[in-house]
Amino acid sequence: MTLRLGRWGKRPSLVLDVVLLGVAGAAAAQLFTALLGATTRLFLIDFAGYRPPGLPDEGGVLREVIGPHGLWLIPVAMALGGLIVGVLVQRLAPETEGHGTDTVVHAFHRSDGALRARVTPVKLLASAITIGSGGAAGREGPIALASAGVGSWYASATGRSRADRRRLLLVGTAAGLAAIFRSPVGAALFVVEVLYADVEFEAGALLPALLASIIAYALNGVFVGWRPLFRVPGDLLLARSWDNAWYVVLGVSAGLVATMVPLVFYGARDAFRLLKIRAELKPALGGLLASGLVLVCPQVLGGGYGWMQEAIDGHLAVGTLLALVLLKPVAMSMTVSSGGSGGVFAPTLFTGAMLGGLLAAVTHQPAAPFVIVGMAAVFAGSAHVPVATLMMVTEMTGGYSLLVPAALTVTLSYLVQRRLGVYVKYQSLYEAQVQKRADSPAHLAEHLKIALRLLKQRSLPGQSDVGHIDLLALLQTGIPVELPGNRRLVLGVLRPQSAPRELPPAAENGGLAGLGDNTGILAVVRGETMVMPQRGMTLEPGDRVILVTTAGELADLQRHIDQW
Repeated sequence: MTLRLGRWGKRPSLVLDVVLLGVAGAAAAQLFTALLGATTRLFLIDFAGYRPPGLPDEGGVLREVIGPHGLWLIPVAMALGGLIVGVLVQRLAPETEGHGTDTVVHAFHRSDGALRARVTPVKLLASAITIGSGGAAGREGPIALASAGVGSWYASATGRSRADRRRLLLVGTAAGLAAIFRSPVGAALFVVEVLYADVEFEAGALLPALLASIIAYALNGVFVGWRPLFRVPGDLLLARSWDNAWYVVLGVSAGLVATMVPLVFYGARDAFRLLKIRAELKPALGGLLASGLVLVCPQVLGGGYGWMQEAIDGHLAVGTLLALVLLKPVAMSMTVSSGGSGGVFAPTLFTGAMLGGLLAAVTHQPAAPFVIVGMAAVFAGSAHVPVATLMMVTEMTGGYSLLVPAALTVTLSYLVQRRLGVYVKYQSLYEAQVQKRADSPAHLAEHLKIALRLLKQRSLPGQSDVGHIDLLALLQTGIPVELPGNRRLVLGVLRPQSAPRELPPAAENGGLAGLGDNTGILAVVRGETMVMPQRGMTLEPGDRVILVTTAGELADLQRHIDQW
């Protein structure tokens, strides 16, 4: 049975969608917070006798408590938590393993926003156990995937189109993130920016995502307050103007670290995949390996928000800061890349915070501004989300006076990471990202709609035989697409290493650019722009060429395109 809502019995209005998903996001955040508190008490406090420092505005105390057994029961807690998570995830919902946000990105691009209904409860519980037992993971991935699951289920239950379901997937994700991180604007920007490796946005989802984020943030604030997560000094500006040059050093350093983090994370993932053991056991092994780092440096345990606050307050020594920059990405990789369930946002913020604190300590600068800016810079580069990260970290800390130096540092980190990223195997923490909107299968329909409109409007040979083409069938059959009259619609892509070349001279007066007796270029898709072929036009590497050809010329055409 399909659920029908709304005044006219057809479907809910967008405003109702946003309100319902905003409420659901706040509820998911509260539920996950409660689950995380319960699992932390069970595994770490009651069993292992260890209490990490917590944020005062989340009810925690900035004091580490080590019980009579020292740290020696933590490996047992982490391995046991990993074992429970491995069985839970592999038996019920394998898509909930890992950091979660990548699953949301993949669902948007590759499966029309479809997620199974069981994803939400499994992800919330599995991630709460992973983090609560000491795993070095964060809350962003779990709440993102869980809230996205609600948005996807809601869209399916109300009989929405594929495009609407993708949009509601993002709206639900934004609501959950806004509530858990107290960052309404940053969360909305995050969900529309994280989809693409280049600085592009899914602009059509921004306003509903922003409204849902505000609703979730406001409702969640009724229970936890509306203060930022972190407490920072009132004056964050540096006393001497020339000291701001250190932000340039921080930006370049953050870019180097941001290049390293995805390599470590996915390198560990690949190593765990090669292990010839049952998938259910791998998170337990990962927890056990990560616990070895905890015995040496307990600050790498969990999400580490309390330790980030300690860094902001300038309470960590230089040696500790350096160790944490190096060890936290490794601990995160052991926890999440092994098949555990948890986010990468908090651990990467943690790494950036310690990098900023380290620079501040060695240059005798105040800790708070460099820690805050470092948090934003490393994650912005690692995840390719500079704009969203800048706003999220600002809202999480209340450090609005740092917007200008943070923007400079984040930009430098992003540019350095993108330049170095071309030389490494893994360029982003979010493997499911596509470069730009034109590369997303979710937007293939847009390009084909344009092509079909051109087929109707342009003067084609034998156009009267073309007839009407069903877009859904066209998408499902793939490329090439059969057209009446033994013709085919073909999409060719010029290789990145191709040299620019002038369009064949037959293109003039709105006609087809000829490549053969029965073949011509209908249009060129360059980025997000549909360009009409004309005399003197130059084809560039990466251009998508929409062609009309015949079955007889298709093989020669393919060789022609390959040579380009």
